[in-house]
Amino acid sequence: MNDRKQHVINKSHELFIDKGFQATSIQDILDYSGISKGTFYNYFSSKNELLIALFMSIYKKLEKDRNELLIGHSPTDIEVFIKQVELQMNTCHANNVASLIKEVSSSNDLEMKQYIRLGNLKFISWYYYRFIDLFGERQREHLLDCAIMFMGLLTSNLKYFAMANEQNAHGGIYHVVKYSVERIQCMVKDVSQNEKPLFPPDLLEVWLPECKNCKEHFQKKLYHSILELKKGISIEENIPKLAQLLDFVQDELLSSQNPRKFLIESTLDSLRLEQGDSETWHDELKRLEQLISDYLS
Repeated sequence: MNDRKQHVINKSHELFIDKGFQATSIQDILDYSGISKGTFYNYFSSKNELLIALFMSIYKKLEKDRNELLIGHSPTDIEVFIKQVELQMNTCHANNVASLIKEVSSSNDLEMKQYIRLGNLKFISWYYYRFIDLFGERQREHLLDCAIMFMGLLTSNLKYFAMANEQNAHGGIYHVVKYSVERIQCMVKDVSQNEKPLFPPDLLEVWLPECKNCKEHFQKKLYHSILELKKGISIEENIPKLAQLLDFVQDELLSSQNPRKFLIESTLDSLRLEQGDSETWHDELKRLEQLISDYLS
């Protein structure tokens, strides 16, 4: 995105916070950002499209900042997750995201409503994959349920905490996030005892079909599968060798422009033979093989 277009987005954002989205006219944006009508329509087909560009800009920075919190830390560290969610809530608060969404949700613009719906689903998807980090692959079947419950729990807790603590609502975000995370830890143990989840994880691929075969989605699933295989290496086995084989598969798939399929298949064969008769290991390896096959096909 060029600097001038980003300037228009930033200035429009200031107007939306000050006046509200609906009350801000395109002429207000032209005057405040110092551009012509022709330049505006060269960048955006409508005010709604500008708002979508604003949301995309906010979420892109949020994703970058969220990932940076993981640097040097284990993804299984619950405190890192709490800080990521706190950052997410602070970012949305600082950018007035909830108020903007509330304004446009009442409009008749179907494209805008669809964008907001997909945005919510992407947050749920992020919680789901982070829960796999935190609670393990064995809980995967029930973690979409937990991600949906966590989003609702967190939203309600923040809303009513703000009502009860009007003077210090913003400063209490960490406390609310930590409390909500502690509650979801209990819920994970509870729902995992049920036979069937309310929302099977495969629903994410139905709700977010554009992510099913995208590299980012594949990277997340590959990372989780490799991590579980490493956890399942028996202490009697050659741990360094197995870890190296898994690292090779991951590097070949993510770092190579054209992954060498024959080398990946050969490495998977070696992994299958090296770990002996571990049923759990072979089940997870089958999932990895299917994931890679779907991605490369």
